[in-house]
Formats: sequence, structure tokens, C-alpha cells
Amino acid sequence: MFKDIIVGVTPTGIDACAVKAAIRFAERFESQLYLTHVAGMEQGWGSIEHLAPSGETDQIGTKIRDMYAEYLGITPGAQVVVVPGIPHSELLRLARQKNTDLIVMGPHTKEYEEKRSKMWGMAGSTLERVSQRARCPVMIVHKEVDCKDPLFENIVVATDFSDQAECAVAYGGQMARQYKAKLTVMHVCEPGGQGRNECLARLEHDYGPRLDGVVGVDFKATAGEPAMEILLAARQSGADLVIMAHHSKESDPEKAFLGSTVTQVALNAPCPTMSVNRHFDLRCGLMYDQTGQVTKVEALV
Repeated sequence: MFKDIIVGVTPTGIDACAVKAAIRFAERFESQLYLTHVAGMEQGWGSIEHLAPSGETDQIGTKIRDMYAEYLGITPGAQVVVVPGIPHSELLRLARQKNTDLIVMGPHTKEYEEKRSKMWGMAGSTLERVSQRARCPVMIVHKEVDCKDPLFENIVVATDFSDQAECAVAYGGQMARQYKAKLTVMHVCEPGGQGRNECLARLEHDYGPRLDGVVGVDFKATAGEPAMEILLAARQSGADLVIMAHHSKESDPEKAFLGSTVTQVALNAPCPTMSVNRHFDLRCGLMYDQTGQVTKVEALV
């Protein structure tokens, strides 16, 4: 299912859970795996262009290979890629070059969160920017993943009925069909907006026909703070994957990045969180029926 996978890494080892998950996915799907580190954050703008000629990128690559030698030895399709530049830009550039099916990332560090608003004028961490702009799904992993068989049994998809969320729901349907998994499609009602019954009716009306044939599909409408409600639903259902669209209705970019629901969920969820946004290339529009046949579904994004 995932033939080309990029996983973002740092020499600190904070992304170890994400790396291990990506390696397990690569083993299972016989994928080409790129362990990618973008050097230059600590050095600042002035020295980025000198990192490769000075040999520092090679040194970082060697450190990463040594750190994950145990896993690299059993993953023939794995490469360590170290490039100088701005982290989110280079990760996205490599993803486009390799036409990757999946980007796997770990959490951003506390130190980077404190510096990010000052770093080259950027608002938002690498994790947030990659999740928002990637053309393929981005899986955020912050704890050990049980790479069982089947890989996913309970999937939760959160939607706010936006255009971006349409693709997340369609991709959730594809995943559920692929793994014969239970699927919960949920919406958190806004205060003063539609009631739960109205939201539930809209879920069934908007997404029911698109998810026809998914075994065990369930629609759920709740009220409250979105991130908390999604986390609660994930725990109650025993979810092993949460799928969301990474976007915000905030017009202020800084507020949007710092308050993004997908980031809050991803860094606190009991399982990996997958971000599928409006830039995805509509492979999510290919749906599977229970015989495994592909049927074209009208794309709504």
C-alpha cells in the first residue's frame, strides 16, 4: 500500500518511535524507505550553504546510520538522506521528487517550539507545516506502534464537513476496506450551531453513500472541545489510527499553527494520527468494494 515512505529523523533520537514504525511499514509493504534529516536549523541561515562542503552532513548521516543500524540491517530498501536547508521545505521537496505515498514524523521538540517563531520568521513547527502542505498522507507517531496483523482494526475519522475533510473521510473509507477495519466517522458540533441529532443526520447523509460496503461503519456526533472529543472517541473505540484533515479556519497563520486540532490530537493520541489534506492527489478518490475491486468515486475536493 505504501511503496515509498519518508520518515523525518534527528540525531537526538526523539523520533525513534516514528522511525521504528516507518521501518515496520517498509518491511511489511516492501517499501523504499528514506530516513531524512534536514541540517541547518541550529547553525542558522549563514552557514547552511557550507554544511555539505564541510562534511558536516556526512557526519550527521553516519550518526543516524549508527543510531538505527539494528533496523537498517534488516531493511534493504532503506536509505539515510541528509541535506542542508529549511526542514519542512526539504522534506516536502524530497516527497515530491520520490512521489512518496506516506510521510512519517515524530513530535517536535520543546526547544524547537520555543524557537520556532524566531527562526527565519517561520510560524509553526516542521511537523505542522509538513502536515499542512504535503501531497500525500502524513502519519504522526509519538509512541510505540504495535505492527500487528491486520495492521489497522479500528479507524476513527474526524470531519468538520469542510472540503479538506472530504478527502480524509474518503481515504478512511479506503483504509477500512483495505484492512476490513471498523470505521467511526465523527463530528464535534460547534456551540450554538447544529445539535447532535442534526449533525448525525448530516454525517449519514453526506458520507453514507461514499462508505457503502464498509463493514462496521459508525457515525458519531458529539459536542465540546474538538481535540478532547476526538481523543476521547479514539480511546473509547480502541482506535489504532486517527485520520484528520490538517487545516484551520483561523485567518491568522500563527494562531492557526499553534492551535491546530490535528497537532493537539497527534501529540496526545493513543495511536498514530494521519493527516490527509486538500493537496492530496486524489488517490483517495479510488474506493474499494469488498471484493477488492476499485470503483471511481466522484471527488469532492
